Amino acid sequence: MKVLALNGSPRKNGSIEKILREITIGTDCDFVDVHQLNFDGCHGCMSCRSKGSCILKGDDAHIIAEKVKAADIVVIGSPCYWANMNGKLKMLFDRIVYVMMSESKSGIPVSLNKGKKCIIATACTTPYPFNLLAGQSSGTIRAIKEITKYSGFSCIGVIQKAGTKESRDLTKGELEKCRKLNLKLKKIIKKGI
Repeated sequence: MKVLALNGSPRKNGSIEKILREITIGTDCDFVDVHQLNFDGCHGCMSCRSKGSCILKGDDAHIIAEKVKAADIVVIGSPCYWANMNGKLKMLFDRIVYVMMSESKSGIPVSLNKGKKCIIATACTTPYPFNLLAGQSSGTIRAIKEITKYSGFSCIGVIQKAGTKESRDLTKGELEKCRKLNLKLKKIIKKGI
């Protein structure tokens, strides 16, 4: 089974990268730093809906679209920006919508990734429990789940790190959560489901 990690954080060795690395350790994972990619934003022409491909010039978004298409499990990580995923990751999802979902003739979304799995990770500066009470990290998770749900992915796990302003290091509890997600990921890979 193919595992793809999309690291939406611009911070090298930041909390999100640490979480994603822990979750995917010991797997054959294609690790992508989204902020290192070079691609234009979606122009909103909607051609991809009928053509099944983006009409913009070949760039890194086209490459990632093929990786998502080929992946069985996608591990997605984003820092919390205004209770949402960060802009570059959102831009990527906008550009690769044609491999995520299509639509029926009446405009109803049609999932293109049924049977695939995802894990979602986020980190925010807001300390616990205010990251949840103020809807910060939970807003980021909600936004990513919205995309993955309509695309057909089933979410097999979520991890939220709060208080990164104080420390970007993972706590014992966070490391344990990552290990549990790693075991779950390896079990799915072994079973091939």
